[in-house]
Parts: sequence; C-alpha cells; structure tokens
Amino acid sequence: MRLNAPKKIVWLISLILAVVSILGRFVLIPFVTVYGFWIICVAWLLLFLGSWLKGF
Repeated sequence: MRLNAPKKIVWLISLILAVVSILGRFVLIPFVTVYGFWIICVAWLLLFLGSWLKGF
C-alpha cells in the first residue's frame, strides 16, 4: 500500500478540529465538550483518508 501526503486544506481542517476538540476538554464549549471524542475521531479519519486516497 502506497500512502500519499494529504492536501493542505485537509490537513488544516483536521488540525482545526483536533485543536477545538482538545480546547473543549479544558474550556466549557457546549457542543464541543459533549462531542469532543467524536470530533477528534473525525479529524483522525480525515487525515487517514487524506493519506490513503490519492487526490483527497
């Protein structure tokens, strides 16, 4: 299996989601505090798809 580097926009969106999720752990943000685990999972899934699929 050959992996590709994700596009910059995918990497940036994933980074923003991860930072918001981690920030929601320490600061009370209503939606993020409740769904922080799932937000970090979506960020990881974006990075995974960006590395696995060509052109994503």
